Amino acid sequence: MKDSVQQCAQFIREAESIVALTGAGISTGAGIPDFRGPQGLYITRRYDPEKVFDINYFLQNPKPFFAFAKDFIGLEQKIKPTFAHRFLAALEKQGKLKGIVTQNIDSLHQMAGSQNVLEMHGSFWKSYCLECRQEYSFDQMKEMLAANDVVSCSCGGVIKPDIVFFGENVKHLDQSAQLAQEADLFFVIGSSCVVYPAAMLPQYTSGIIIVVNQGDVDRNLTNVGLKVNYDIDTFFQKVAAEMNLNVNFVGK
Repeated sequence: MKDSVQQCAQFIREAESIVALTGAGISTGAGIPDFRGPQGLYITRRYDPEKVFDINYFLQNPKPFFAFAKDFIGLEQKIKPTFAHRFLAALEKQGKLKGIVTQNIDSLHQMAGSQNVLEMHGSFWKSYCLECRQEYSFDQMKEMLAANDVVSCSCGGVIKPDIVFFGENVKHLDQSAQLAQEADLFFVIGSSCVVYPAAMLPQYTSGIIIVVNQGDVDRNLTNVGLKVNYDIDTFFQKVAAEMNLNVNFVGK
């Protein structure tokens, strides 16, 4: 582990344009369950992904999604960014990190202070009526969810959070690919790199790839300079100490 920490720190020192692709694994330390891990939502079947996250099913019956949304939004007041989120924000503040592409919908990167965050799957911060396109804030959605099983607009249309369902196009794909192309150091953090099109992004970079993930990662990745199968927050705490990087830890 010591060698991996020193090597990662050296890669960061030498890099001029760092980009990070993050997945659910970076947020599990904040108390948000992932989807494909041993206790993930797909394995435990607490929520049926074919019903909760499919746009065609949502248009027919939005209740399963809103049951999930109530639980997910209920976490909002309890969670804080992990050390890894703060670490990336500190690298951005230094001018090293040029952008984060995330598959997550929890907005923890922004809460940690990161500015250039591309949310490929959207987030709950905005919602829209599917009929009249009226926009609703996160606080409005949270209030309506507390009182209703299905959230509807005054016009009668169903309100959908601005998140990407199965069957919908991801957001910011061209911009994300451009970031990857310009990176000389590309982090894959907390992602198994099996969900496309996000999994394609490492292929766009000619720079060094560092993978930090607990669990298997797609073996087709090339240019991998370092693979770390270790607790994400603990690893980056060690890297920050090696670099004397000031990162305020606020995670649990």
